[in-house]
Amino acid sequence: MSVLPRINAVETADANKRAIAWWLFGVASLVFIMIVVGGLTRLTESGLSITEWRPVTGTLPPLSAEQWEKEFDLYRQIPQYQLINKGMSLDEFKTIYWWEWSHRLLGRLIGFAFIVPFVWFAVRGRIERSLLPRLVFLLVLGGAQGALGWWMVMSGLVDRTEVSQYRLAAHLGLATVIFGALFWTGLDLIRGRSSRFLSGVAKAALAVLLLVFLQTILGAFVAGIRAGFIYNTWPLMEGAFIPEGLFSLSPLWHNFFESPLTVQFQHRMVAYLLLALTFWHWLASRNSEAEKGALILFLAVVGQAALGIWTLLWVVPIALGALHQAGAMIVFAIALWHAHHLAR
Repeated sequence: MSVLPRINAVETADANKRAIAWWLFGVASLVFIMIVVGGLTRLTESGLSITEWRPVTGTLPPLSAEQWEKEFDLYRQIPQYQLINKGMSLDEFKTIYWWEWSHRLLGRLIGFAFIVPFVWFAVRGRIERSLLPRLVFLLVLGGAQGALGWWMVMSGLVDRTEVSQYRLAAHLGLATVIFGALFWTGLDLIRGRSSRFLSGVAKAALAVLLLVFLQTILGAFVAGIRAGFIYNTWPLMEGAFIPEGLFSLSPLWHNFFESPLTVQFQHRMVAYLLLALTFWHWLASRNSEAEKGALILFLAVVGQAALGIWTLLWVVPIALGALHQAGAMIVFAIALWHAHHLAR
């Protein structure tokens, strides 16, 4: 039997894997943009400007003066307008509306960018049977993220002037998981599947990845209760490295999620821990295959920490706040790439 058909089959399978991988990398890039736009939506306080969830008809923005007035009337009924933005002009409302509309439109675009190629690859038989459940799971996660986003918005429409920090953290956390799962699956297809962390260096890389994810969630709590707009000094807070009043709320666990002082403090401490861990990881990886990736990861964490300090000292200007959120996703992607490289 000729080996040529076998070679051609292997080449076809490899080509299919590369094509699917680049599709997933493309969708992950859109999710990255979505996360940054979501940060801008939060920084501009635009997230509650659209008070209804219309998955299909909401694709189109208001197209007439009457439609704009209707949307503005709906916004004027919620606490954010009545307590914070009372007297806002229609033009000012349009500014925040466009941010939220763009964020939702990106979500629809991501769904389209995933579903259409997925169906095309599936119909043409280009998806390996073992990969299919993972792609279906990613599709389900995307749908859940849309529902979670509306659940988050609902928390700010009745008794609050902003969304719940708990729901914000859940929304950002799931977005980060989706971004990471798309990226990891693409790497699996390009490099071969990796899931076991056998060496000490590989386990350290996994620990860094998990800690970066935790820091991202803590950042959502900082954003959710606007903890970055106070205590704008560094390295001290309230004149001390460990400020008084960290556990002033009762019950105790409320401090970690609802006290601006404690939430900002724990975000700082995890940043220091990440710096120490990635530096140690780089030293431990010297003269090994992990050294280059560990150094890149350490430098990325240094850059993100410096950007975080800059953002804090300047009291979170919109541009720096958005860059800091983008930096978090870049560090997460580097940590994921590095961990995948070391896994077997």
